[in-house]
Amino acid sequence: MSRDPSGDPHHEEPPGGPERDERPGGRLSQTTQAAVAVTFAVGLVGGWLVRRVASLSERPAPLVTWSQALVLFLGAAILAVTARHTGRALDGRQLRPEPYRLVNRLVLARASALAGSLVAGGYLGYALSWLGVASELAGQRAGRAVLAGLGGLLVLVMALWLERACRVRSGDDSP
Repeated sequence: MSRDPSGDPHHEEPPGGPERDERPGGRLSQTTQAAVAVTFAVGLVGGWLVRRVASLSERPAPLVTWSQALVLFLGAAILAVTARHTGRALDGRQLRPEPYRLVNRLVLARASALAGSLVAGGYLGYALSWLGVASELAGQRAGRAVLAGLGGLLVLVMALWLERACRVRSGDDSP
């Protein structure tokens, strides 16, 4: 019998260890479409409100720079390369990564999917807020916001690809 770190000598660990997964089969579910849709909608509303709040507080609306969009496209490229390598490793074409690395990649994929959805919604909402405003500055801000929104959508897609690449095929029990 093992002792509980809290000092209770009568404490017994449940079968399977202290950190046993209670779900049947111990499987993780994929990021749901509902979670992606909700984060996108929150970002869309938040992005649309940014210009409204700025005008109500009599401040200039934020600028969207080219670097913001480029960083999102770079992040999407990194996720794509990681997804490709992960998929090849699990298919046996490359050295298989350690299980903790796969878990790390899965966490990265899930976080990136939700962040990409939120960011895409935010930039696209900001772009929508400029519709109907007749000025060259509005066109520039809306155009760059759309480009950044597309970068966010690309991050979302590449993150979902990485999440799918992390799936271990059924019957594949090798470490």
